Amino acid sequence: MKTTSYNPSALEVEIAEIIEKLKDHISAQLRDRQIISVEHDLEMDNPLLYLTIQDNDGDLHKIALKLIQKPDDF
Repeated sequence: MKTTSYNPSALEVEIAEIIEKLKDHISAQLRDRQIISVEHDLEMDNPLLYLTIQDNDGDLHKIALKLIQKPDDF
């Protein structure tokens, strides 16, 4: 299927939603850390996810994931 809209693309939004739903599974794979929360901005051109991660010392860290679909090569 040819993508006609990239701002944001349906694929970018779908992948962001899946990552957010997998928060607990991803958190279980982290050593000595856990994901406390996931915030998102799915409306913008390239959707953003912000993961708040807590380490064993109780310190909070933010990880930002920006999803960018590369234009189709046809």
